[in-house]
Amino acid sequence: MTQFGILQIAFYFLVLLALTKPLGIFIARVFQGEKTFLHPVLRPLERLAYRVGGVKENAEQHWTQYTACVLAFGLVCFLFTYLIQRLQGNLPLNPQGFGAAQATPDLSFNTAVSFMTNTNWQAYGGEVTLSYFVQMAALTVQNFASAAAGIAVAIALMRGFTRVQTNSIGNFWVDTVRAVIYLLLPLALAGALFLGAQGVIQNFSPYQQVTTLEGAVQLIPGGPAASQIAIKQLGSNGGGFFNTNSTHPFENPTSASNFLEALYILLIPAGLLYTFGIMIGDRRQGLALFAAVSLMFLIGVFICYGVEQSGNPTLSKLGITAQATDSQSGGNMEGKEVRNGIANSALWAVATTAASNGSVNSMHDSYTPLGGLVPLFNIQTGGVIFGGVGAGFYGLLLFAILAVFIAGLMVGRTPEYLGKKIEGKEVKMAMLALVACSAVLLVFTGISSVIQFPEASYWNGAYGPATGNLNNAGPHGFAEILYAYSSGAGNNGSAFAGISANTPWYNLTIGLAMLVGRFLFIIPMLAVAGSLAAKKRVPVTSGTLPTHGALFVGVLVGTVLFVGALTYFPALALGPIVEHFLMVQGRLL
Repeated sequence: MTQFGILQIAFYFLVLLALTKPLGIFIARVFQGEKTFLHPVLRPLERLAYRVGGVKENAEQHWTQYTACVLAFGLVCFLFTYLIQRLQGNLPLNPQGFGAAQATPDLSFNTAVSFMTNTNWQAYGGEVTLSYFVQMAALTVQNFASAAAGIAVAIALMRGFTRVQTNSIGNFWVDTVRAVIYLLLPLALAGALFLGAQGVIQNFSPYQQVTTLEGAVQLIPGGPAASQIAIKQLGSNGGGFFNTNSTHPFENPTSASNFLEALYILLIPAGLLYTFGIMIGDRRQGLALFAAVSLMFLIGVFICYGVEQSGNPTLSKLGITAQATDSQSGGNMEGKEVRNGIANSALWAVATTAASNGSVNSMHDSYTPLGGLVPLFNIQTGGVIFGGVGAGFYGLLLFAILAVFIAGLMVGRTPEYLGKKIEGKEVKMAMLALVACSAVLLVFTGISSVIQFPEASYWNGAYGPATGNLNNAGPHGFAEILYAYSSGAGNNGSAFAGISANTPWYNLTIGLAMLVGRFLFIIPMLAVAGSLAAKKRVPVTSGTLPTHGALFVGVLVGTVLFVGALTYFPALALGPIVEHFLMVQGRLL
């Protein structure tokens, strides 16, 4: 690691830390119905949304009603996104003439599920598949909608801890509208304007055919990118306008755009942790959660940065300079942009997988085995290391429930968290979410690793652009498959991009993994919220585990890491771990 690289990472984290408190306070005021500096401008828009949607602002919902609204909203979003893709040939703003041939049924299903679940896994190249209209009306809209739904669920869970002996946890429609109008829209607009000023494109022009200096003919894509890039980062979505995502200069042209996009990945997740402390009336609780995720995040960043800066030892044995010098960065630069360097690439890779973002400014498939292991393991923790907008928070609360349950067993007392008893129902719901997500990704990984499809068969993508026969073999090929299903079930969306995933088999099974990862996490956590809201508070005693100090931070971090390690170590051992030992032995270049 270099001194300059460490300073870049430290500066990023300090800026994030400085913004966490003011944003957390603002979010708390929005969802507690208090006035903010944006209310004079945006309150009329909020009222209009309620009037158009027939929503009663003061009406509260039982957790089952809240859950039903989440599911109904998701279904409508899925159908809308699927149909627009299939009909894109008959819709406007399509200068490339894309149609149903580019958006096949299985790919459209996968993409609709992906953007509805806030995963934004992309088995396609945006600039060769989808029209401008689809990118805006379907995908960009879903970037707002899915993010707002995740925030709403997180706020509902917070209310579960704050309310006493009540059967309501808020109103899903009110929470979603407020998330969009007061939080996502203003920040996305500011981000889009900044990115546009940095050179991120925003146009409706047809693709331009140019002749390069070498005399080759090249097609230069265009499109309304800036408006989508801002919300893809802010809403922890990650879906790129172009196939190469934020490595593309039209999405991420400067160091300033790179910094803002990376900052936006963790901005709202960090703010929500502080919001939690405000809403429950004890800011120390939010700071404890922030400390836990920050510790895991920084450990991941410096492990990933360290091994990537060390590079491949086989190259050093061949006499190739692997050390950073004034003229070259050293380390493993494969798949990374020279303008970003190793430090910014590793920082982004860890941030995007610590959250459920999935955008990339380097190719994770080209990382060293241990460098690739860090983002893979981040996803497999359930995306709780900061996590997505809302999704990371309620995932982290799941582990907090398990942590106090384990601590309660150790001291022989009924577990308590924030004045609420953690009993059988809460623990069962938490385990249901964990088991469902891990099971679906491990089962599909195992099947996909051994199944043999006939050459050019339907399931192998006979009619599509990929045949499914281009995947790597050995431990790296297995790691690519494991990463794909981990990314789907973890609602992340990034990939070890060497895998040819645009086949019916992968489109359908990864789509199913996304649905399980989203809704079999949300439903149990909303059940927990309803159960907690109905309980009375219990007094703090000498046997109560303090949940705002270093001890609890350690227990929580240990719970996250050990649950992830015990669940996924056998699979990781077959992939990146064995690949690392092969590299050390000089059998991998």
